[in-house]
Amino acid sequence: MRELSLHILDIVQNSIAAGASTVTVTVNEETAEDRLTFSIADDGRGMDEETIAKVTDPFYTTRTTRKVGLGLPMLKDTSTSCNGSFAIDSKVGEGTTVTASYQHSHIDRPPLGDMASTMLTILLGNEEINIRYDHMKDSQSFSFESREMKEVLEGLSFQNPDVYQWLKEYLAEGESGLG
Repeated sequence: MRELSLHILDIVQNSIAAGASTVTVTVNEETAEDRLTFSIADDGRGMDEETIAKVTDPFYTTRTTRKVGLGLPMLKDTSTSCNGSFAIDSKVGEGTTVTASYQHSHIDRPPLGDMASTMLTILLGNEEINIRYDHMKDSQSFSFESREMKEVLEGLSFQNPDVYQWLKEYLAEGESGLG
Protein backbone atom coordinates (compact mmCIF):
# COMPACT_ATOMS: atom_id res chain seq x y z
CA MET A 1 0.00 0.00 0.00
CA ARG A 2 1.30 3.38 -0.92
CA GLU A 3 0.16 5.19 2.23
CA LEU A 4 0.02 4.22 5.88
CA SER A 5 -3.55 5.53 6.08
CA LEU A 6 -4.59 2.66 3.77
CA HIS A 7 -3.01 0.14 6.14
CA ILE A 8 -4.95 1.79 8.98
CA LEU A 9 -8.19 1.51 6.99
CA ASP A 10 -7.49 -2.17 6.29
CA ILE A 11 -6.80 -2.97 9.94
CA VAL A 12 -9.91 -1.10 11.10
CA GLN A 13 -11.94 -3.17 8.64
CA ASN A 14 -10.37 -6.31 10.17
CA SER A 15 -11.37 -5.06 13.62
CA ILE A 16 -14.96 -4.52 12.53
CA ALA A 17 -15.06 -7.96 10.89
CA ALA A 18 -13.87 -9.36 14.24
CA GLY A 19 -16.99 -7.96 15.92
CA ALA A 20 -15.48 -4.89 17.56
CA SER A 21 -17.86 -2.34 19.02
CA THR A 22 -15.06 0.15 19.76
CA VAL A 23 -11.96 0.79 17.66
CA THR A 24 -9.23 3.23 18.68
CA VAL A 25 -6.80 4.60 16.10
CA THR A 26 -3.74 6.34 17.51
CA VAL A 27 -1.07 8.09 15.44
CA ASN A 28 1.95 9.59 17.17
CA GLU A 29 4.56 11.58 15.26
CA GLU A 30 7.60 12.55 17.31
CA THR A 31 9.90 14.40 14.96
CA ALA A 32 12.58 15.12 17.60
CA GLU A 33 12.82 11.37 18.24
CA ASP A 34 12.50 10.68 14.47
CA ARG A 35 9.63 8.26 15.12
CA LEU A 36 6.15 7.69 13.68
CA THR A 37 4.02 5.11 15.45
CA PHE A 38 0.44 4.10 14.93
CA SER A 39 -1.80 1.57 16.60
CA ILE A 40 -5.28 0.22 16.10
CA ALA A 41 -6.90 -1.29 19.19
CA ASP A 42 -10.26 -3.03 19.26
CA ASP A 43 -12.54 -4.98 21.59
CA GLY A 44 -13.36 -7.66 19.01
CA ARG A 45 -13.04 -11.45 19.21
CA GLY A 46 -9.27 -11.42 19.52
CA MET A 47 -6.92 -14.14 18.31
CA ASP A 48 -5.21 -17.12 19.85
CA GLU A 49 -1.41 -17.54 19.73
CA GLU A 50 -1.59 -19.85 16.72
CA THR A 51 -3.57 -17.31 14.67
CA ILE A 52 -1.29 -14.44 15.72
CA ALA A 53 1.67 -16.43 14.41
CA LYS A 54 -0.08 -16.94 11.05
CA VAL A 55 -1.50 -13.49 10.27
CA THR A 56 1.78 -12.09 8.96
CA ASP A 57 2.03 -14.96 6.46
CA PRO A 58 0.82 -13.62 3.09
CA PHE A 59 -0.70 -17.01 2.26
CA TYR A 60 -2.93 -17.04 5.32
CA THR A 61 -6.29 -15.32 5.41
CA THR A 62 -9.65 -15.90 7.03
CA ARG A 63 -11.40 -14.27 4.08
CA THR A 64 -13.28 -16.56 1.74
CA THR A 65 -13.13 -14.18 -1.22
CA ARG A 66 -9.39 -14.61 -1.82
CA LYS A 67 -6.54 -16.92 -0.90
CA VAL A 68 -3.98 -14.35 0.25
CA GLY A 69 -3.89 -11.70 2.96
CA LEU A 70 -1.30 -9.06 2.18
CA GLY A 71 -2.20 -6.20 4.53
CA LEU A 72 -0.45 -7.23 7.75
CA PRO A 73 2.52 -8.93 6.04
CA MET A 74 3.20 -5.79 3.99
CA LEU A 75 2.81 -3.57 7.05
CA LYS A 76 5.26 -5.70 9.03
CA ASP A 77 7.75 -5.67 6.17
CA THR A 78 7.64 -1.90 5.62
CA SER A 79 7.85 -1.04 9.31
CA THR A 80 10.81 -3.31 10.04
CA SER A 81 12.63 -2.26 6.86
CA CYS A 82 12.30 1.40 7.90
CA ASN A 83 14.12 0.97 11.23
CA GLY A 84 10.82 0.42 13.02
CA SER A 85 8.89 -2.39 14.61
CA PHE A 86 5.65 -4.31 14.30
CA ALA A 87 3.62 -6.02 17.01
CA ILE A 88 0.28 -7.71 17.51
CA ASP A 89 -1.13 -8.11 21.00
CA SER A 90 -4.34 -10.10 21.15
CA LYS A 91 -6.41 -12.08 23.62
CA VAL A 92 -9.36 -14.25 22.68
CA GLY A 93 -12.57 -12.59 23.83
CA GLU A 94 -10.84 -9.30 24.68
CA GLY A 95 -9.56 -7.77 21.45
CA THR A 96 -6.48 -6.98 19.44
CA THR A 97 -3.95 -4.19 19.16
CA VAL A 98 -1.75 -3.82 16.08
CA THR A 99 1.18 -1.41 16.41
CA ALA A 100 3.68 -0.32 13.77
CA SER A 101 6.49 2.18 14.13
CA TYR A 102 8.86 3.76 11.64
CA GLN A 103 11.88 5.97 11.55
CA HIS A 104 10.02 9.15 10.61
CA SER A 105 12.74 10.40 8.24
CA HIS A 106 13.48 7.05 6.61
CA ILE A 107 13.59 7.47 2.85
CA ASP A 108 11.49 4.34 2.28
CA ARG A 109 8.79 5.13 4.86
CA PRO A 110 5.44 5.40 3.11
CA PRO A 111 3.73 8.74 3.67
CA LEU A 112 1.05 8.83 6.34
CA GLY A 113 -1.50 9.80 3.70
CA ASP A 114 -4.84 11.50 3.99
CA MET A 115 -5.96 10.62 7.51
CA ALA A 116 -8.94 13.00 7.35
CA SER A 117 -10.40 11.12 4.37
CA THR A 118 -9.53 7.76 5.90
CA MET A 119 -11.31 8.58 9.13
CA LEU A 120 -14.27 10.01 7.22
CA THR A 121 -14.56 6.75 5.26
CA ILE A 122 -14.44 4.73 8.48
CA LEU A 123 -17.07 6.92 10.15
CA LEU A 124 -19.48 6.91 7.21
CA GLY A 125 -19.39 3.15 6.79
CA ASN A 126 -19.59 2.19 10.45
CA GLU A 127 -21.95 4.45 12.35
CA GLU A 128 -22.86 1.68 14.81
CA ILE A 129 -19.20 1.33 15.91
CA ASN A 130 -17.57 3.74 18.35
CA ILE A 131 -14.47 5.09 16.63
CA ARG A 132 -11.88 6.97 18.67
CA TYR A 133 -9.08 8.81 16.90
CA ASP A 134 -6.03 10.44 18.45
CA HIS A 135 -3.31 12.03 16.33
CA MET A 136 -0.39 13.62 18.12
CA LYS A 137 2.39 15.46 16.34
CA ASP A 138 5.04 16.78 18.67
CA SER A 139 3.21 19.16 21.04
CA GLN A 140 -0.04 19.34 19.03
CA SER A 141 -2.95 16.91 19.01
CA PHE A 142 -6.29 16.24 17.37
CA SER A 143 -8.84 13.82 18.83
CA PHE A 144 -12.45 12.81 18.47
CA GLU A 145 -14.81 10.02 19.43
CA SER A 146 -17.76 9.11 17.24
CA ARG A 147 -19.97 8.29 20.24
CA GLU A 148 -19.67 11.87 21.44
CA MET A 149 -20.36 13.19 17.94
CA LYS A 150 -23.52 11.07 17.70
CA GLU A 151 -24.76 12.50 21.00
CA VAL A 152 -24.28 16.07 19.77
CA LEU A 153 -26.00 15.24 16.46
CA GLU A 154 -29.04 13.90 18.35
CA GLY A 155 -29.65 10.98 15.99
CA LEU A 156 -28.68 12.56 12.69
CA SER A 157 -26.73 10.20 10.45
CA PHE A 158 -23.14 10.94 9.48
CA GLN A 159 -24.40 10.46 5.93
CA ASN A 160 -26.82 13.39 6.19
CA PRO A 161 -25.44 15.86 3.59
CA ASP A 162 -25.00 18.69 6.10
CA VAL A 163 -23.40 16.41 8.68
CA TYR A 164 -21.16 14.83 6.04
CA GLN A 165 -19.92 18.25 4.93
CA TRP A 166 -19.32 19.34 8.52
CA LEU A 167 -17.44 16.09 9.30
CA LYS A 168 -15.30 16.44 6.19
CA GLU A 169 -14.33 20.01 7.11
CA TYR A 170 -13.86 19.20 10.81
CA LEU A 171 -11.50 16.29 10.09
CA ALA A 172 -9.53 18.22 7.45
CA GLU A 173 -9.17 21.22 9.78
CA GLY A 174 -8.11 19.00 12.70
CA GLU A 175 -5.44 17.28 10.63
CA SER A 176 -4.15 20.49 9.03
CA GLY A 177 -3.81 22.02 12.50
CA LEU A 178 -1.07 19.51 13.28
CA GLY A 179 1.36 21.27 10.99
